Amino acid sequence: MSDRRLSTAPGSPPRVRPRRLFWTWWRGMSPARQDRVATLAPLLSVLLFLAAIVAAFWYLRNEEVEREIESVRRDAELVQQQIRLRLIENQEQFVRVAREVMQRSADKGHFDTQAEALLRTRPEIIGISWLGAAQQTRARMISPDLAGALPHLALAGPNLPLPDAARLAFNDARELRLPTYSLPFIHDERIGVVQLHVPLIDHGAFVGTLMVEYSIEALLRYFVPVDVQQRHVISLLDGSDKVLASTMASQPGRSRGKLIYDVSFGTVGQGLTLRGEGYRTSFGLIGNTLFWMVLALSVLTVWMLLGTWRHMRRRLQIQGALVQETNFRRAMENSMLTGMRAMDQDGRITYVNPAFCAMTGFSEAELIGRMPPYPTWPPDRIEENSRLLTQELAGRSPAGGIEVKVLRKDGTQFDARMYVSPLIDSRGQQTGWMTSMTNITEAKRIRDQLTASHERFTTVLEGLDAAVSVLAVQNSELLFANRSYRLWFGGDAHWHALLAGMHAADGAAEGEGVDDVDGLGGLPTAELTDASADTREVYVDTLEKWFDVRARYLQWTDGRLAQMLIATDITARRRIEELAAQQAERAQVTSRLVTMGEMASSVAHELNQPLAAISNYCNGIISRHKAGKLTDEDLLSALEKTSRQALRAGQIIHRIRAFVKRSEPQRQEARATDIVEDAVELAGIELRRRNITLHTYVAQRLPVLQVDPILIEQVLLNLIKNAAEAIDGAQLPPKRRYIELRVVPRHTPEMGGVIEFSVSDNGPGLKEEVINRLYEAFFSTKTEGLGIGLSLCRSIVESHQGRIKAENLYNSGLVTGCRFTVLLPVQSSVNASMSASMSASMSTSPPPLPAAPQNPVDSPTKSTESS
Repeated sequence: MSDRRLSTAPGSPPRVRPRRLFWTWWRGMSPARQDRVATLAPLLSVLLFLAAIVAAFWYLRNEEVEREIESVRRDAELVQQQIRLRLIENQEQFVRVAREVMQRSADKGHFDTQAEALLRTRPEIIGISWLGAAQQTRARMISPDLAGALPHLALAGPNLPLPDAARLAFNDARELRLPTYSLPFIHDERIGVVQLHVPLIDHGAFVGTLMVEYSIEALLRYFVPVDVQQRHVISLLDGSDKVLASTMASQPGRSRGKLIYDVSFGTVGQGLTLRGEGYRTSFGLIGNTLFWMVLALSVLTVWMLLGTWRHMRRRLQIQGALVQETNFRRAMENSMLTGMRAMDQDGRITYVNPAFCAMTGFSEAELIGRMPPYPTWPPDRIEENSRLLTQELAGRSPAGGIEVKVLRKDGTQFDARMYVSPLIDSRGQQTGWMTSMTNITEAKRIRDQLTASHERFTTVLEGLDAAVSVLAVQNSELLFANRSYRLWFGGDAHWHALLAGMHAADGAAEGEGVDDVDGLGGLPTAELTDASADTREVYVDTLEKWFDVRARYLQWTDGRLAQMLIATDITARRRIEELAAQQAERAQVTSRLVTMGEMASSVAHELNQPLAAISNYCNGIISRHKAGKLTDEDLLSALEKTSRQALRAGQIIHRIRAFVKRSEPQRQEARATDIVEDAVELAGIELRRRNITLHTYVAQRLPVLQVDPILIEQVLLNLIKNAAEAIDGAQLPPKRRYIELRVVPRHTPEMGGVIEFSVSDNGPGLKEEVINRLYEAFFSTKTEGLGIGLSLCRSIVESHQGRIKAENLYNSGLVTGCRFTVLLPVQSSVNASMSASMSASMSTSPPPLPAAPQNPVDSPTKSTESS
């Protein structure tokens, strides 16, 4: 600490540094008083912290209320703007309709057409009426959705009474000659309504109004965003603050902490007020709980400070006990048989224990202060020990220790293992390294015995039917090969590399001395040996055998990194799998035959039409020829029509033969459009019989697929047929008897670019337990079903590296249909060429297919129709 004082002006007293005054005051107190002051300072800090927390709670509480109020205001204004813009847009539309009605000389048919079109596109409108000058109803049209529930709304007559609010709006429209909104009212105590009266002017004379009735509940249902409904309650109120419609039922228990913001519609929607309601998320008990929790923690801190004050008085006692403990540990260390040696950061020896001196024969004075090379290093291992010391000082010594040769003072040597750990001082900084050394001469003898045991274990490996080999990673040396390996492959390491998938250089295989290093040789040994075994299946042409190959890295007995490989002959199993694949192919053909069998009556009816036409044309030609009325032009026309009908029948038979013909699966370039056209042509026979319409949408410029078109066609036909059976079984009305087939490109994170085929129907959907077992073989929901259709569809799609899934379609929580989706990757051609190039003298089995996708979580799906 400096004794210098601050420079002052002449004649003024010198100023003492505040820091020096503090230290003077602190040193003038007794140690006990210093301890009390040191305890009171943290106590004061805790009290200040408590005050800061209370202020923070108050500030955050106010900030939260302001944010919630701002959120309610923003959402209310957003909904008000959307409803207001919709009303203005509708008002302009109805002004145009009123003008067109007047231009067509009060044509009621034109009014009905315009009103029906507007009601179909604007669900918030429940009715449109044409009122005369005397408030008589000339024409009226209501929404189809309300025609069944409220049939009296569709009544129209000259004496149909109007509510008071409607009459006032009618009179205002007549006087102002402008579109006028009525006050909101309850229609028949069921529906909240607000009316728009658009005046009808014919040559300057008022002839009536076009009355439009809006459902207040529909305005909220269609024009309040879902995210706004989830955050806040939106309500529409009349002039007396009576709730006409709301997005949520009232909750009396949450009146406390309610945040309300009202916004009016002005002239548009006269008398309507939109109210946004929110609730404070944290107040009362929650805020008090946090405050009392902080207060309790502060009290606990004060209590701990007081306890610390008591423990400070025992500091000297603890320090004395620490000195005794240090002396005890030093005595225990000196009595150990493990040698201890300490070094500083430069490698200078700073400490050795008696055990280290006893092991080496050197005294403490001969070792303390020595720099490398140490006297314990054998002369022939100075270079190796220097490298190990550099590694030790750099902190890169292995956790398992280092095995070294140690030279005694009498010239003899012994084997030792040294373990290194850093020396940390009281400030947490490293000052050197502590080395412990143990004599492992006896341990090495035991290890030799273990080596003999290992040789016995090798004898067991020689008797295995599987080929076992071990290859050194660095120099591709075959370290071990059992009898089966030598019998099948000889003693060449080249076969090990081929079985393991290592691409060795040709020169190394021919013995040209090329140093072939495994690609994983540079990785840490511990990381490789801890990795799981790599499993693959390999076919060897020369032996005509399939092998199940399992390879993993291990550390050889001499410390080198090696790769162990176990190759098991699985030729018999592969033959069984090929037989199973052939059986699956036959099942696919059988499925197509079953499909054609089920469609036999429809096919017969389809063929009967062209054959009957041919018969009629031929009989007509014969009759006219016998009557002598057949001209050359009539004969040529009849023959052309007969030829077209015969060609049509031949195309039907050709398509059916191509579909049911048994052939080997052939991957080829195919367009999605052609596949869809062929499938639709076959499915059209069954759909016409069931009176079902098929809507198809195929995107333009789709990429080319590398698939078997007949198999994909079989999948689409099966899905369309199942959808038709579901619709037919549900006995749906004609307007809902349609199926939608969409083909569009997609991109998924798992599969990349794909083409999506989706088949949607309006049937009863699938039950949850059915979705879980949908693709099981021989499981069917049909009374006469075989249960192999969807199972084969999944096998065909997954053989093309694709995915298939099923999901129900929902509308307001109700099941409205089902959708099957098939995803086919567009990179199949690239994968096929890569797999073909890898099978030369040895081929590997394809990677296992990923697990089938789980059933999708049921979620509301908005259905759109495209044709």
